[in-house]
Amino acid sequence: MTLKTKPFERSLALTRLGVGAGAKIMAHSLTNIFRGEISRDSANRDFYERQAQILADELGRLKGSVMKAGQMLSLYGQYFLPEEAVIVLSQLQDDTPPVAWKVVQPVLERNLGKTRLRELDIDTEAMAAASLGQVHRARRKSDGLELCVKIQYPGVADAIESDINTLSRLLIMTRLTPKGLNLGPVFNEVREMLYREVDYKSEADFTRRFAQRLAGDDRFVVPQVIDDYSTPQVLTTTYEANVSVRSPQVQKLGLARRNRLGEAFFELFCNEFFRWGMVQSDPHFGNYRFRIGERAEDDRIVLLDFGATRLFPRPFVSAYSDIVEGALRHDRAQVVRGAKAIGLMNEKMPDAALDAFVAMCEAIVEPFEPADSERADAKLRNANGAYRWGDSDLPMRMGRVAATNALSVHFRVPPREIVFLHRRLAGVFIMLATLRCELDAREPLLAALHDAHDGRAKSTAE
Repeated sequence: MTLKTKPFERSLALTRLGVGAGAKIMAHSLTNIFRGEISRDSANRDFYERQAQILADELGRLKGSVMKAGQMLSLYGQYFLPEEAVIVLSQLQDDTPPVAWKVVQPVLERNLGKTRLRELDIDTEAMAAASLGQVHRARRKSDGLELCVKIQYPGVADAIESDINTLSRLLIMTRLTPKGLNLGPVFNEVREMLYREVDYKSEADFTRRFAQRLAGDDRFVVPQVIDDYSTPQVLTTTYEANVSVRSPQVQKLGLARRNRLGEAFFELFCNEFFRWGMVQSDPHFGNYRFRIGERAEDDRIVLLDFGATRLFPRPFVSAYSDIVEGALRHDRAQVVRGAKAIGLMNEKMPDAALDAFVAMCEAIVEPFEPADSERADAKLRNANGAYRWGDSDLPMRMGRVAATNALSVHFRVPPREIVFLHRRLAGVFIMLATLRCELDAREPLLAALHDAHDGRAKSTAE
């Protein structure tokens, strides 16, 4: 696969796309004048879907920061883009075709030097590829240590500013965003995130920090960073054998073993957010793999790729904990207090808007209701009262509620911390559902909330 790396040629490709979209928009608008209201709505939906698909296809071909920015837009876009555009953009995935070895080899040579490279046997066929770089298996000749070498695509960091500016103009040209909406804060956040993800020294640091935090927990495996072969554009770690959660090896496990893995996964999130204030915010299944042993106690969750790690300050964690705890206790005042503290609500909002928000929060905590609660849906509980995550459509139900609330004149795009936190929370739900867990996670959540409020858990962000 070829890779357009120069800012000018990337900008030109996107500009051509925008000009083409502009012409189609004009033709679409003229045609709509002669359509009836019902057919016009259908035509608009089809048009938005086609426009978004064209945008997604081009972003996928360009790779680099512009494709990653497209992925981020699908997260923010649920708050302001047409549903059809969100669906298409959300299909942009990181597991893309790799580029040729000759494209990334010069990056290795510049960063490590030919002498250091001669210490390694590197497989020139990539084992995995993403929007910002790709990974190659390697072996250290001196001792046979198996390694993973993550190589950043050439020119990716240099193209970020150009990509962001061009993409923001493109969204305006394709008319996928509402008139008058200020996308500046959204793109500032995307820009910051991109610079964070191309900083391999920072990723190496977070990898070490997670390894330290989990050193005493044998349910998890974190790769070891190999400093001799790591630079700002190359990150080398030990290779850790693993399989996907969707693999037969995992899916054929008995319920007790799948529950054990799901419980560990949920507790990991509770530790990251409520106790550490340090969250790996990318829930892509490629970052959470499994190593299945002969016995249940030998099963491990392999954690990979800490480039999307975010730090959450203690005041934010405490306020968000108020929202969750208030929803669990059906304490409206506590929910509203937490929401106002982090900027989700303000003093000018009428009671009806606040009530709608509180109702949504109480619905979201459905899996953590006591089994004997009148709010608990018996159809989603097993004989022991445990929540059957794989049978629940809660994310879809909440998506519809959120979309309805977004139509309110009191709606505002939530703080950036919320967007990325909820991204990971959705990933937790999907992982437990994919494991088909039947799990009561109320007590681990309550324990985490207690620690968050008690202040005994020291935040990493402080």
